Amino acid sequence: MRRSLLPIKTSALSLLLSLPLCLATAHAGENSHISAADRARAVRAAKAPPKATAKKAPAKFDFEGEFVDYANWKEVRAFLDEMSAKHGFDRAGLDTLIGKVRYVESTVQLMKPAPPGKPKNWQAYSARFIEPVRINAGVKFWEENAEALARAEREYGVPAEIIVGIIGVETVYGRNTGRFRVLDALTTLAFSYPESPTRAARMEFFKGELENALLYARKDGIDPLTLLGSYAGAIGLPQFMPSSIMKYAVDFDGDSHIDLRNSTADAIGSVAHFLVEHGWRRDDPAISTYPVTVSASRAWEKFIGQGLQAKYRLGELQEAGVSTVAATPQNMLFGLIDLQNGSEATEYHLATNNFFAITQYNRSYFYAMSVIDLGKAISQVRAR
Repeated sequence: MRRSLLPIKTSALSLLLSLPLCLATAHAGENSHISAADRARAVRAAKAPPKATAKKAPAKFDFEGEFVDYANWKEVRAFLDEMSAKHGFDRAGLDTLIGKVRYVESTVQLMKPAPPGKPKNWQAYSARFIEPVRINAGVKFWEENAEALARAEREYGVPAEIIVGIIGVETVYGRNTGRFRVLDALTTLAFSYPESPTRAARMEFFKGELENALLYARKDGIDPLTLLGSYAGAIGLPQFMPSSIMKYAVDFDGDSHIDLRNSTADAIGSVAHFLVEHGWRRDDPAISTYPVTVSASRAWEKFIGQGLQAKYRLGELQEAGVSTVAATPQNMLFGLIDLQNGSEATEYHLATNNFFAITQYNRSYFYAMSVIDLGKAISQVRAR
């Protein structure tokens, strides 16, 4: 059956959503964070055909960068020596390769923290992702990959909504996978990370990712300079960092090759595998968050910001002034999460283990909730 999609409205927001960015439940009604009015408008709008939009050919990559003589940096030479000794890379070949790598100032600037002062706003954040461009693309992606999504759900226990939600939030289903040369971005961040209290730790992290990028390219016979991704070095439809590709990516289309850049099946299976490896439980309830209200006593505040895990019983949360507003399982552990709305009232929810598994993909409540809501919105359009 052909389904009507949501009409796409050209706006500054849609232009923002075209830039590179660098996982849901089967029951969409009682736990949705999309307002009833917005849902009704979406249903009415779905009767109209989408407007055609012209596509421009993208540039080969965003930033060519500038030459820096990395081969003569002491820290870089030590890294290349280790790659040769530890992994058997040809040292002269590494010298040739590093001579072609460029410093990219934009990656440094993009890594700098946002200036303080502007409050977090869940509704504004959500609006960037729960919108017609992604919903339309998500419906199309689901229909074109229904077999792989159903198989991933059977094998891993991760609902199709969650997988579709993640890939949609990450890259709009492959539309925005990033156009930075991965080696340029990772080398820049490994050796030229901006000044910050965590600079040393972040440089070590990106050295590890650079190591894994080289190992991944060698394993799959890829010219490492042809790898394109985000400004942080994330690759493909699901935006896996190189270390995640090496640990969690799977060959889900059976061609004996893992390709997150071109194989939607590999991307689908890899997202599901990543979530399972980070704690997803197939037997937990489909709903992963439950809206609550909190008392004026503020005794519940001690449960906020206590790590990305579900570790509190419902009874102890209720004793501290947390009240459920929908049927909530009694025999599960939860975390209390706050979704700040700028000058408007903060939203509070109880989150289950599977919600926190999604935050291992991106350590953000906003991110995980957007993944869930996008998956729900797409599922609702498909069900019509």
